[in-house]
Amino acid sequence: MDLTYEAKYHQLEEQHWWFASRRDVVYDLIRSLRLPVSAAILEIGCSGGPLMQRLSAAGYSDLTGIDVSVPAIELAQARGVPHVSVMDGAALAFGDARFDVVIASDVLEHIEDEAQALREWARVLKPGGQLLVFVPAHAHLWSEHDVVNHHFRRYSRPGLLAALERAGLRAQRSSFWNAALYLPTAVLRLGRRALSGPVSPIKRPGATGDLHHFARPANRFLLSLLKAENRLLRRFNLPLGVSVFALAQKPA
Repeated sequence: MDLTYEAKYHQLEEQHWWFASRRDVVYDLIRSLRLPVSAAILEIGCSGGPLMQRLSAAGYSDLTGIDVSVPAIELAQARGVPHVSVMDGAALAFGDARFDVVIASDVLEHIEDEAQALREWARVLKPGGQLLVFVPAHAHLWSEHDVVNHHFRRYSRPGLLAALERAGLRAQRSSFWNAALYLPTAVLRLGRRALSGPVSPIKRPGATGDLHHFARPANRFLLSLLKAENRLLRRFNLPLGVSVFALAQKPA
């Protein structure tokens, strides 16, 4: 991730509508598994630890977080989040079958060797364990934001499911997420491309991506909108969205 973008990310991750609403849906999906609070949960790409804090507040006691970023782990430690460490998400320093659940929200697209990462995530899952993975959706939404974030790819739903299957994981559920903002995102990004031409694979000077501070009323509105969508996801899968997720199981 671009260092300037990362600094902004850490400033905004606790309150920004995107991160808060994504944590909300991840939390809902984990709760839907009806795990005992003693379940061993690993978050890959834990950043400053806000999801781990929420899971801890709900009673989960065996939480581990890793991130490739030293500043992210230092921030998590400063916030009092235990059991976090700097680690490459594609080369995990854990034994086989250590965790009941692995969470990876917007991580896989940052790793060039997708297959290696998924094999590692499957390796550290216990038989019958679950992987929850979120990734950015739709190649046609590729933009300068992806370049700034050092993304290697965006995903189709079939593409994500196929990658999980190749790693020996069986998808239990998959859906798009952030359907509410798909249309404005598509119009904005496709419009920029029509005016400026193809997106350069090299970050241009001054580029900052699409992460911005929002005034409190706008932030509150967007957060409420996506939280309403998250409630729908408790019962229905969505056919379109800015992100796509899958919940996959390691065969027992």
